[in-house]
Parts: sequence; structure tokens; C-alpha cells
Amino acid sequence: MKLNLTRIALAGLISLATVGYATAADDTPTYTNPKEAGEAYPIQGEYVGTVTMDGQDVPLGVQVIALGEGKFRGVGYPGGLPGDGWSRGMETHSAEGKLEDGVVTMEGDHAKITIANGVISVFSTAGDKIGSLKKTVRKSPTLGAKPPTGATVLFDGASADAFENGKIVQDGFLLADCYTKEKLGDHTLHIEFMTPFKPDARGQARGNSGVYMQGRYELQVLDSFGLEGENNECGGIYQISKPKVNMCFPPLTWQTYDIDFTAAKYNEAGEKTTNARVTIKQNGVVIHDDLELPKHTPGREQEANSPAALYLQGHGNPVVYKNIWVLKK
Repeated sequence: MKLNLTRIALAGLISLATVGYATAADDTPTYTNPKEAGEAYPIQGEYVGTVTMDGQDVPLGVQVIALGEGKFRGVGYPGGLPGDGWSRGMETHSAEGKLEDGVVTMEGDHAKITIANGVISVFSTAGDKIGSLKKTVRKSPTLGAKPPTGATVLFDGASADAFENGKIVQDGFLLADCYTKEKLGDHTLHIEFMTPFKPDARGQARGNSGVYMQGRYELQVLDSFGLEGENNECGGIYQISKPKVNMCFPPLTWQTYDIDFTAAKYNEAGEKTTNARVTIKQNGVVIHDDLELPKHTPGREQEANSPAALYLQGHGNPVVYKNIWVLKK
């Protein structure tokens, strides 16, 4: 059964009984279609260019985050955007502003910026224009990746039969809150996801889901665009590790996880001898490199000496997935 998820604005939690689907678990407007997401959506996003400092042109990336009611936050990354010049530990600069007469203006300690027609103009504190940044839309280099020989296709848009509770919505996407019928041990997984646009929401209410490896270890899915990148934000392993860099793209943008997972090992007495390990790329950038997983994370399965299902957590938000395939080791 297919549902065209466009704009969902709720006064409370409403269950769409026709598909057994609970929409966003708060009362903020929720958008799944960029064409209907309002004037804030095309302003939000990533911008790149250069600014002149001490006579030199310096690369600069800016992420602009919509905060609802015409408000925005801008985060500046000297050297370029996260994963493309900027890395964790480097400095950032942030400021907030509001849309008025078609222009967003933000003033920080180091500069003033204006945003209009897909361009950020940067001015010094003295009022001199020192740079210009253009909006860019990054795409994961693994978006649309084809399954290799021997891989099992779990979801290709045509059928959700590989999942218990699987529901196809919108344009052939898999709705969160389902798990695979097949149990997995050591494996490589490719999965693509998209979070909704919820400008008025904050934190865990902003498009929450999770990719649970073996149903035991949660790789967070959330609209964490422009945030620090913590263990409970997109790319984090909940309660275990934050990502090396926050590679979260803006909401309503397709993103990828490429996961190389090795399950925990047990002896004949059933005692764990080796912790699970995982290497993860988000949007083509390594965010966890051979990370040890010392325990399961809350929300689904306990650790055990057995294969287990891939679980795509539902949190009452219209998070969707596509192009899911797995290669068993």
C-alpha cells in the first residue's frame, strides 16, 4: 500500500489507521516533499566559497539550519564543509538571524552575513564585503550503489517482503519501524535514508530513527544537520561513540550508510570472547573506523551468540529508506 506523504501538520499524535502508521510524535509541522516545505527550505542547506582574510582567499563552508518561524542558524567551517576541508577539532563560528523581506541577516563576533537567492554575502565587522558563497547540494558517492555479486537485495522499492511489518510509502520508499526476516551475522550493509523536514522541532524530535545492526547496536538516524555530532545524533552509536565528523546532510536529502560489521564471538560455554566491531561510512566519509562495540545499545535485542535481524527503528517520524542490500561474510 502506498501513501503520498506530503505535509503533515498535527495538533497531536494522529494515527493513520489505513496504513497502520503513526505520524510525527509531536505537534510540529512535518514535511516530506521539498516542493511543499515552505520558503525556509530552499534557504537551509550548505554553502561554499572563499573569504578574503589578511589579503588571502580562504575557503569557507557554511551550513544554514532552519529553526522555524523564519529563524535560522548559520555555522561557519574554515577550510570547507565537514568532510570536505573541515574536520572535528577545528574551529567553527555560528550566528543566528531571521528572514525579513526575502533576506536572512546574521551577525556574529567575526563577521556579518546575508543570505538571498542562493548566495551568502560575507561582510567584515567594519562593513566591507569580504566574500561570497554559493549554495551547493552534495551527494553521497555511494548513493545508488549496486549490490555486488553474492549480495542479497533486502529492498529495491518494489516489495517489502524481506521485512516484517514492512510498508512501502510515497514513491517506493520503505517506512521506518520494521525488521528483516533474515538473521544476520558478519556482513556488509548498504542502506540509504532520508529524514523529514521539521524546522520547528528540536533534538530527538527532529526525524528520529535508527539502523540497528543485528537489532543490537543502534546507528542513529536523525536530522542532526549543523550540530556537533554526538553519540545520540546522526552517525552516532548510541551511548558508545560519536562519529569522527558530523556528515549529516540537510533533511529531505538522501544519505547513505555503508557498514562493515563483525559480530561478537563466543566460546563453547556461551561466554563472549570478542566484542563486535564495525566500520561505517556516512555519505562516503569514514565516521567509525574499526570501532569496538562493548555492549548492545538500548531499544531492541540483547547481545547473544546468534545471528539477528536488521531493525529499522520507528519513532513516530516519517523516516524512509531505500536501496538496501547485504553481503554476508
